[in-house]
Amino acid sequence: MSDSGRALQPFGRPSVVKGVEAGAQSGLAGVRKSGTDAARAEAEGPDALDVRALLQLVAGEGAGAAALEELAREDLGPLARRSPHDLRARSGLSRAAALRLAAAFALGRRVENAVSPPRVPLSGAALVHAVMAPVLRGLDREQFHALLLDTKHRLVRHVRVSEGTLSTALVHPREVFAPALREAAAALVVVHNHPSGDPEPSAQDLEVTLRLVQVGNLVGVPLLDHVVIAGERWVSLRERLRWDAASAEPVAGRAG
Repeated sequence: MSDSGRALQPFGRPSVVKGVEAGAQSGLAGVRKSGTDAARAEAEGPDALDVRALLQLVAGEGAGAAALEELAREDLGPLARRSPHDLRARSGLSRAAALRLAAAFALGRRVENAVSPPRVPLSGAALVHAVMAPVLRGLDREQFHALLLDTKHRLVRHVRVSEGTLSTALVHPREVFAPALREAAAALVVVHNHPSGDPEPSAQDLEVTLRLVQVGNLVGVPLLDHVVIAGERWVSLRERLRWDAASAEPVAGRAG
């Protein structure tokens, strides 16, 4: 049969067109989902949303569905410490979306740190952990902090003394006691984190602690404890080294 006599068949829809339509439908679904999340957040408050929906609301249109799913599966502590550049490189977010997420995490830390310290004596490592764990959560470097206490051992304020590497925070007694003397603190607790997740103190931790105890005796600002924090776990070096809280005299190695 000649071409002129051949029945004309309807053209199939090109695969490119089908792909574009599928992408458009997926995008519309994402927009509808985002709109639903926003409406629910307005009606019930943001706490009613899951992590993925909260990330979507903050990141906006610069976050694809795959990126949001990946972010929602991560541990929020380390995620909240990632830089905008890291968020873009590892999750494929747009520049604006990465900046919005990083800013939201930073604002959350400011709010958490702005909470007034408990006006109760920091009489044990558990209370010290409750105060400092939010400050140290998600860090990938060791930080060393000094807690300045009043005569009743209540927290006046905390000072970040130094920041170190993945496994070491270098600290000198002068850096620890200078702010305590400047603000006439009556006593001191020091804290540092172990990003590894293991709060077991190193030999260097023990050595630094004993040195700080001795300097505290000399300057009249006793060191009450050195607490090592790793997530939800902690170790009290006062309990480990067993020094008298009243005199801050170390008695490490002596039988109890």
